[in-house]
Amino acid sequence: MPTQSHIQWFRNTTPYINAHRGKTFVVALSGECLASDHLTTILQDLVLLNSLGVRVVIAFGARPQVNQTLQKEGRSSLFEQDLRITDSPDLELIKHTVGSLRHELEAKLSMGLPNSPMQGAKVRVCSGNFVMAQPVGVLNGTDYLHTGKVRRIDVAGITRQLNDSNLVLLPPLGYSPTGESFNLSLEDVAVRVATDCRADKLIWLMSPDAIHDSGSQFVRQLAVSELDDCDVSKEYRVLLDASKRACAGGVERCHIIGFEQEGALLNELFTHDGAGTLVSRNLFEQCRQANIDDVGGILELLQPLEAEGVLVKRSRELLETEIAQFTVLERDGRVIACAALYVYPDASTAEVACIVCHPDYRGSDRGQRLLDALEKEAQKQRLDSVFVLTTQTAHWFIEQGFREQDRFSLPQPKQALYNLQRNSKVFVKPLAV
Repeated sequence: MPTQSHIQWFRNTTPYINAHRGKTFVVALSGECLASDHLTTILQDLVLLNSLGVRVVIAFGARPQVNQTLQKEGRSSLFEQDLRITDSPDLELIKHTVGSLRHELEAKLSMGLPNSPMQGAKVRVCSGNFVMAQPVGVLNGTDYLHTGKVRRIDVAGITRQLNDSNLVLLPPLGYSPTGESFNLSLEDVAVRVATDCRADKLIWLMSPDAIHDSGSQFVRQLAVSELDDCDVSKEYRVLLDASKRACAGGVERCHIIGFEQEGALLNELFTHDGAGTLVSRNLFEQCRQANIDDVGGILELLQPLEAEGVLVKRSRELLETEIAQFTVLERDGRVIACAALYVYPDASTAEVACIVCHPDYRGSDRGQRLLDALEKEAQKQRLDSVFVLTTQTAHWFIEQGFREQDRFSLPQPKQALYNLQRNSKVFVKPLAV
């Protein structure tokens, strides 16, 4: 029997299932990922995405496997700018290694054993000459020989396969109109396919873990504008630079997920906080003025505190009329925090009210961000101060520079509405001119 938590988790995935259906995801699997013990479950999760109506393109790399093949043959490659210089003997070995990996992946994606996640999946996997390439040529005096770069993606061919609900599998090889083969980088293939096919997401399963900064702190999300200042290792820098190119080409979101974390792909795609690092064209969490569509989300935040008596109850009708006074923090389309500013222009002051954050997102200075936004708005309106009435959060407001005053310091209209039974404390903060 499934537990109640499993049932609730499944119900919570419904918005994501609906949001992802019909979308195109390009998933990049590094050679290290292919060698991981988690590869089978990762492929099963990709098949699950396909069964939920996601259009999946898989690009894979083969660097460690190629290195191992060359070593067995007593050969080694030179690298310049992280690109392998591929001569003719190396190219033949690379084609053999990549071909073997492709067949292994197709075999794993074709499994349908009873009592397994693949039972009844009947996935069709399509690969082919979808990637046209050209030689890198000579850079800084170095001839890269049979190392190439993507020239063109057969978008129409890939789209036809996706329209038929097939998985598309792309090796790190490309072909030229003259019949030549070229060794390509996985990053180049993945970015070009994602941008040319107008993918909704580019997912990197390239590193054992999601991105951590130089202080070993997990980096949950980054906007493109923040990438250049992000202090990360060389390995992560490659992924961030590739994500930046993808976003510049029109991909809204890139996800960097650790392939060693069990179930990370599903956690990233079907939960609010995910399990990897999200790189987005715009800020993942934004502070903005509320609109009428936010009323339901704001009520969801306010009602538990209203029931406890912490906040004065507001009806939906009242909230709809006051929505212009509210500012919200939106995360992935969901309102996770709110605050309101009620201006008293005759007294050159404004009330800060309803600073509320969803329990799952407390402790990350979101209240501070909202208060800063309200104070900036008050300064923009050339007000002298802001004030707040509170029964339980006095210390937090003192830490933000508020000082306690008596209720007679309130604007006259607010004094007239003061509830003696609640006995709220009054705190005032002067604003810098």
